[in-house]
Amino acid sequence: MATVTTQASAVYRPQVTSKSRFLTGSSGKLTREVAFRPVTSPSASSFKVEAKKGEWLPGLPSPGYLTGSLPGDNGFDPLALAEDPENLKWFVQAELVNGRWAMLGVAGMLLPEVLTSIGIINVPKWYDAGKAEYFASSSTLFVIEFILFHYVEIRRWQDIKNPGSVNQDPIFKQYSLPPNEVGYPGGIFNPLNFAPTEEAKEKEIANGRLAMLAFLGFVVQHNVTGKGPFDNLVQHLSDPWHNTIIQTLRG
Repeated sequence: MATVTTQASAVYRPQVTSKSRFLTGSSGKLTREVAFRPVTSPSASSFKVEAKKGEWLPGLPSPGYLTGSLPGDNGFDPLALAEDPENLKWFVQAELVNGRWAMLGVAGMLLPEVLTSIGIINVPKWYDAGKAEYFASSSTLFVIEFILFHYVEIRRWQDIKNPGSVNQDPIFKQYSLPPNEVGYPGGIFNPLNFAPTEEAKEKEIANGRLAMLAFLGFVVQHNVTGKGPFDNLVQHLSDPWHNTIIQTLRG
């Protein structure tokens, strides 16, 4: 109970109709009711303030074609890339897959660097991995990867255009995926049997976006300093006041 100078009391009563989509992945609204009651009068007047999810910048309305129904939809589309519904279907799947690859890539770049630095394993740093000797030449490995990825991407595109059309293995007919939502195949691709809930989808897309930014940061950081993120962190912690981005940019 807070008393203001006009001898009226302001009563704040949170009335949550459903949990925020930021917490649960649902599209519910968070409703707050604020009632001002004069101390000497039993009557009260009230009004409601609604905070809607889907505005990446407070006060800036979302485009009409972004309704907040998609995981991670915060109304951010300055280039209007999602205005075409057909393009939006592809962009949704492209972001999802690239986010997953980015999470794997960032882990694959960071963990070997950390484990090598502390002496547990001895492998090349990610930026020197291409210089190592493998069972085949770099050009041969590139051709093999290109063919395999081309096959996978064609299958994925077919699933986007006609959901469920590629659930059965074309070679080993006894293997097939259960009915699923596009982008969430389940089966062998979900060994821990995580349910694709709205909350899980929100978390995955948020972490995927963060990983894509982290990957870009790793590459830029290496081009500037010649080192990986863990080595840069160790260098900074050894002398936090002098080993900073300011000194790095100064050269």
